[in-house]
Amino acid sequence: MQARALIEHQAALLRAVLRLEHPADRVVAEFFRQHRMLGSRERHALAETTYEVLRRLSWWRHLAQGGPGPLERRLAVLAWQGDPRSLPRELDDATSAWWQQARAARGLGPAAAVGDASLRHHLPVWLAEALQPGFDPAEFEAMALALAQPAPLDLRVNTLRTRPDAVRTALQASGVDCAATRWSPWGLRVQGKPSLAGLGPLERGEVEVQDEGSQLLALLTGAGRGEIVVDFCAGGGGKTLALGAMMRNTGRLYAFDTSDLRLAGLRPRLERSGLSNVHATCIAHEQDNRVRRLHGKVDRVLVDAPCSGLGTVRRHPDLKWRHAQEALPQWPSVQRVILESAARLLRPGGRLVYATCSLLPQENEEVARAFTSDRRAEFEPVDAAEVLRQARVDDASLLCQGGFLSLWPHRHGTDGFFAAIWRRR
Repeated sequence: MQARALIEHQAALLRAVLRLEHPADRVVAEFFRQHRMLGSRERHALAETTYEVLRRLSWWRHLAQGGPGPLERRLAVLAWQGDPRSLPRELDDATSAWWQQARAARGLGPAAAVGDASLRHHLPVWLAEALQPGFDPAEFEAMALALAQPAPLDLRVNTLRTRPDAVRTALQASGVDCAATRWSPWGLRVQGKPSLAGLGPLERGEVEVQDEGSQLLALLTGAGRGEIVVDFCAGGGGKTLALGAMMRNTGRLYAFDTSDLRLAGLRPRLERSGLSNVHATCIAHEQDNRVRRLHGKVDRVLVDAPCSGLGTVRRHPDLKWRHAQEALPQWPSVQRVILESAARLLRPGGRLVYATCSLLPQENEEVARAFTSDRRAEFEPVDAAEVLRQARVDDASLLCQGGFLSLWPHRHGTDGFFAAIWRRR
């Protein structure tokens, strides 16, 4: 397909995505279903350009001012991630002249726009203001820039089936360059963005795509052989699969979620994984009878609570533009209700892990400290760094702050995650 036609497709895709009515990945997938004539390279260019626009949306809109044609087409031309050699030949004289001027301005970078935080940090102003108090100015700049970068591709090795070094050797033999992750003992970080479809280790259930930070959340539970473990908000089941491997496919592992559609994604992964101790159950709410019957019987509970998801903006950059500041206060109340319900499952001596993929203290530290205050007689806080040291994670203190796990892209190379741990007395 000629670059001119592909740019028009890109403009149409951006027009749909920038309505910000639905998650960008869903809109992109639907666009590709409607345009099946697009080849793999063309789809790759369109998807990468879309996500590049979303990562630095305010900056691209700033550069796009004054150009000819619809805004979405200007954004497509400026942020184009396809073959750069074909683009100049497809531009008319007016667009070409504007494009050359915009390229010169782009070379200066958003740091030149010192008066506009959204241009410098690629964040909505309200979000930048919410995050700034936790950092000195230099680190805040590094954090904001890290959030605007693409996320790496991490894999978790299924230790029920194989060893990390064996998978690494097999992937490298297939032309996939990877290395052990810095923190997770099960992780491999893939270099670049190769397609993993059809590769033996993935088809055989030897690896699953999972961010290194998410792997560490499962590790915090300390789940072991023969235990009763609950993944309270299981979703697609990435952490469920990690927990099952930790348990060596023994005991009972319950994967609860209120969405059967989300749990449906777990079932084929379970078949590949070799796990037979998982009970995936769709519940109506946190007080469902299928939850209540486990009260006081469970050894470990992981609550990866519903949240704003702002720790994943490298993967889902539309989140920072789709979220309204006014909607955020809803999350802590939901999180506290779920955490209270999950806590009732634990037997004396059992471990409770509360986690989010949020960056905001009102969803993280404030929820955890409120639970500690309210339930001090029954639950004692456990230091996350000590748990990680017991799990033989090197330099565990670098991952933690104030007794909590606190992961940031610019510090740890992971998505943004938070976790707190308690032991039932």
